[in-house]
Amino acid sequence: MSFPLGNRRRVSATLPFSFLVALSFVVAAIAGGSKSPYCNNPVQLAMVKIWVDGDEGEYLAGLTASFGATLPEEKNKVPKLPAVFSNPLNGCSSSSSKLSGSAALSVRGDCDFVTKAKVAQSGGAQALLVVNDKEEIEQIDCSGDVSPNISIPVVMVPKSVRDDLTKTMANKRVELLLYAPTRPIVDISVVFLWAMSVGTVFTASLWQEFGISEQTEKRLNESSSKESSDAGTDSDNDQETIDISVKGAILFVILASVFLLLLFFFMSSWFLLVLTVLFCIGGVQGMHNIIMTPCTSRKCRNYPQKTVRLPVIGEVSILSLGVFLLCVIFAVSWAVHRRASYSWVGQNILGICMMINVLQLARLPNIKVATVLLCLAFFYDIFWVFISPLIFQQSVMIAVAKGKNTGGESIPMLLRVPRLIDPWGGYNMIGFGDILFPGLLITFTYRFDRESKKSMGKGYFVWLMVGYGFGLFLTYLGLYLMNGNGQPALLYLVPCTLGVTVVLAAIRGDLKALWGYSSKSSAMINPTAEV
Repeated sequence: MSFPLGNRRRVSATLPFSFLVALSFVVAAIAGGSKSPYCNNPVQLAMVKIWVDGDEGEYLAGLTASFGATLPEEKNKVPKLPAVFSNPLNGCSSSSSKLSGSAALSVRGDCDFVTKAKVAQSGGAQALLVVNDKEEIEQIDCSGDVSPNISIPVVMVPKSVRDDLTKTMANKRVELLLYAPTRPIVDISVVFLWAMSVGTVFTASLWQEFGISEQTEKRLNESSSKESSDAGTDSDNDQETIDISVKGAILFVILASVFLLLLFFFMSSWFLLVLTVLFCIGGVQGMHNIIMTPCTSRKCRNYPQKTVRLPVIGEVSILSLGVFLLCVIFAVSWAVHRRASYSWVGQNILGICMMINVLQLARLPNIKVATVLLCLAFFYDIFWVFISPLIFQQSVMIAVAKGKNTGGESIPMLLRVPRLIDPWGGYNMIGFGDILFPGLLITFTYRFDRESKKSMGKGYFVWLMVGYGFGLFLTYLGLYLMNGNGQPALLYLVPCTLGVTVVLAAIRGDLKALWGYSSKSSAMINPTAEV
């Protein structure tokens, strides 16, 4: 998925771009060759750059018609054209507005697209932009008699263009430049996003090892009853881990769906602010816990640990308090500058810390719960990305991720990296759920391998890490094949993780043990609660 950058705006097509291309071939085949030979242009994703009084402004996306001139790939091969609205606005009859040498704009309806193109061209227009009757854009078909003398490009643009340009053109000069830049097959940002996702799951799986090793070492080095008492107190203060139950897994997916609908219907600037505050709280907690992990505190153990007593909280170490304040400063600084072009760095740091912390607190006890949770998440992702448009006229998941009704600002519950070499700009991103759901299973297999004393080759952790990385690769492959339209990542990740686990366990004869597995050693280390 992509997001707006600065004052630039991106609008995606209603149907995946590749599907539109395939559909055009199907329609042509059904027509049995009856369609005009001048109606077989390839569908192009058009970039429409806007200049206001000579200053470059935002850009918007459109789709070209299957007739008329095709757009060049390089912007230096086309001139800027003054924008003029046809009069009448439907563009079905000769315009009283002077269209000569302009990019004419007309609204959809009242006559076919071919007629609009002929009228605009006869008036001297160098291009025609058809404003759709909805925000999504579609391919312009060839209804009507297409003649070879239609030599101007015809592009469909979203509904909001009419209001935006009408206000701007009231007292300013607006020029448009139309071209169709080629998107790179792979943007380097995908590599960074892949590495961050895999690295987060890998780190979360191994991070628990540090805490276990430290506690074990501390107990072995206790030499007095006072120290034993202190150690016991520290153990009691350890964070509890939560074992997810089958009922908890079902309830979680239901609540996630309800929350997604709330975001879809009631998303606003204030709602986004609440999410930002919650994200900062989770990020601060995660960052603090990671920095104060026993692996780090071991290095400071030989130094005097000074404490201070605070109201309500009680006695805390000065080191912990200092780290907490630094984490708060970092989170507040990100929240204040979250609209800046560099804010993705801070968002990713806070998000990764929060996810590592969540994967330490929430655990899958066995494959039975994992199967319920991941299978429900599998259908959850597919439904809200692919099926929800049939009910809500647009993909609920994509609309929420892109920041519906928030002025283009995206929700913070995702990792994102700017597209570095893509002329369309925007961001590549992955939602937290696409990391946490498979991450819960992968961290479970790490604990299972460790407690069962399985070697790297005979265990499950390494295989699932490879499967998760391959699943992400398939996700981004699908993303590019569908021309950047959002993909349900769990469609690929669940078979590559849960599927690999079940197949390997069945082959090795471990399926029964994994299905009803209960970790005794983890229960000894941390008190557990069940949800």
